[in-house]
Amino acid sequence: MQIITEHQIAEILDPEIAFFAVQDVFKSMETEAWNFPVVRESLGFQDALYGFKSGFDPASGALGLKAGGYWPHNADKGLANHQSSIFLFDPETGQCKALLAGNTITALRTAAASAVSIDRLAVANPTTLGLVGTGHQSIFQLEAALRVRAFEQVKIWNRSSRDLTKHQALAESYGVACNEASLEEVVRESQVIITITSCMEALFPSDWVSPGTHIAAMGTDTKGKQELDPALSQRSKRITDEIAQSRTIGEFQHVSADSEILTIGSILQGTATGRTRDDQITVFDGTGVGLQDLACAQAVMKSLGAS
Repeated sequence: MQIITEHQIAEILDPEIAFFAVQDVFKSMETEAWNFPVVRESLGFQDALYGFKSGFDPASGALGLKAGGYWPHNADKGLANHQSSIFLFDPETGQCKALLAGNTITALRTAAASAVSIDRLAVANPTTLGLVGTGHQSIFQLEAALRVRAFEQVKIWNRSSRDLTKHQALAESYGVACNEASLEEVVRESQVIITITSCMEALFPSDWVSPGTHIAAMGTDTKGKQELDPALSQRSKRITDEIAQSRTIGEFQHVSADSEILTIGSILQGTATGRTRDDQITVFDGTGVGLQDLACAQAVMKSLGAS
């Protein structure tokens, strides 16, 4: 069994590799790949959430699981709040063939899912990207978004007063201005908004969102999770990675049971239509499925020359 460290993964996996790995597995989920039921529990210790995500993709041979979760006090210890490990198994024998550190993969695959949604659902020429949340995941989200649309500016709501030097330098490397702004200004003036928080109540009212906006709701998913006003979700075209997860631990647990929800995979496969009008509001609920992790882990192993 091979053990792959965070350092090794960071040298191999980049936003482009992650983008195509995630896009391909979303397509595969529409035909033959499937995710197994998620186990996610509150530990009652350190306010942590812990669980398992797993699945199997016959097309690529990806079989495995990710174990880990969210420790909200880790930042005080100089650690990432999200901690995880990924196990890959040989589908022919059931033997564990690799153990990979999961933090970098989780960050890049989450950002890749958001980028796939922006690529497929945002208006053609958005000028402003709004980032709501400044935690560890935010820098990955920013780079992934800047790769798929030529924004003119980035506006960031920095509730926690974090140092945004890295965000500004990254945006400037893409020729894009980057500034802090109030939450209302970020929401009202952005044509693409990424929310990346661990909120349990709506961050902003529905009427702040302008026609034509695309929102990628990428925050921590668990029972009760909520970043968006349910009224906003109801008036939007709703898309997610996996409907069952979105309805149970994602953003769309707060919409009516008869509300239509599409998968991003169906749009990628051409069996469903994404944006149909420039004034349409689209919401992508990225709940984070196990197959995303496995697809990126497989990409790392392929780069290392492993079968």
